[in-house]
Amino acid sequence: MFQDNRPAEIPAVPTTPAWGAVFAVAVSVAGLLTAEFLPVSLLTPMALTLGVSEGMAGQAVTATAFTAIFSSLFIGTATRGIDRRRVVLAFSVLLVVSSLLVAVAPGFPLLVVGRVLLGLALGGFWAMAASLAMRLVPPADVPRALSIVFGGVSVAMVVAAPLGSFLGDVIGWRGVFLLAAALGATCWVWQVLVLPPMPARRPDASGGIRAVARRPGVGVAMLAVFCVFAGQFAFFTYMRPFHETVSGFDVGRLSTVLLGFGIANFAGTTFAAPVLLRAHLRLTLALAPAVLAACAAGLVLLGGSPVWAAALTVAWGFTFGTVPVGWSTWVTRNVPDDAESAGGLQVATIQVANTVGAGLGGFVLDVGGATAPVAAAGTLLGLTCLIVLAGLRAQVRSSA
Repeated sequence: MFQDNRPAEIPAVPTTPAWGAVFAVAVSVAGLLTAEFLPVSLLTPMALTLGVSEGMAGQAVTATAFTAIFSSLFIGTATRGIDRRRVVLAFSVLLVVSSLLVAVAPGFPLLVVGRVLLGLALGGFWAMAASLAMRLVPPADVPRALSIVFGGVSVAMVVAAPLGSFLGDVIGWRGVFLLAAALGATCWVWQVLVLPPMPARRPDASGGIRAVARRPGVGVAMLAVFCVFAGQFAFFTYMRPFHETVSGFDVGRLSTVLLGFGIANFAGTTFAAPVLLRAHLRLTLALAPAVLAACAAGLVLLGGSPVWAAALTVAWGFTFGTVPVGWSTWVTRNVPDDAESAGGLQVATIQVANTVGAGLGGFVLDVGGATAPVAAAGTLLGLTCLIVLAGLRAQVRSSA
């Protein structure tokens, strides 16, 4: 299945795709993201049971995200001498252990321990996503493989909150986390059956994240990644107040639009991204934020119309579906010899961008009203397009 005709520093190139392994990774990602988002829909019963405030219970999500930042930066280096198959299996074990600890936690401290373990797995999985795709499919199929993996993210974002809320009423919040543990165990078994050996590169094969960050074009790429994700979260975090205040949506209509956003995002990730990225990487990286900026302008100008507001929001979800896949594909084409370090740098950049974007959106919301976060998002997204066109021209032209 694998022919090793590259230098020892670069993983062997698959000659045939291991789609079963790709889907196993995608389901594992969906399981990790679902576990991450579950507390959002279970905060009230968790807080009551543990004897803490809802704000304190919400820190369970913060603990996971914070740990994921550091995990994404260091897990690749810490596990560099270990077969990647074993590392991926360990991530699934962490999902199981984390969910079990949360399910049986008698108090908040043990729950936080469980959530920290989840963050280790989550950040590590994200950092390795691009390199795993390179290990499992031939280069031409990498965009499709990444679209399948990120499709698991879209599924988790759509189903985690409503499913957690529904099941929490039926079996209790501890029962929901026991189901998350069962999902993790299922993922582990599937991975044992389908993941091929993925030998680690030599421990001295690269200089890690610092060396990758100093490579030509990487800094510009991370700036573009920061701007596009900060713009996304400036809008996404405050989508509800915009639609309630400007578009006049009630809860029912808002829920329908959010569902449409999630479904469209899944379609963009799974179906549009591999086609567009295979045709032209640089154009897709520039066009997606340009379209998103146009959607932002449309919402500012036409958001008072429920029809236009719904249509532009769904279009936003579809278009953004190509963004995570696109930048992970950029990593595989431009840093193929150390995609794990580049992936870790990318994940850390995204996490910081999400935090900054949400903070910026909240600030301008208080200052300028419900349309201000959308306008701020559009500005950042337009800037992303300019950065890609001006800053990545030479590098991406050679790999598009």
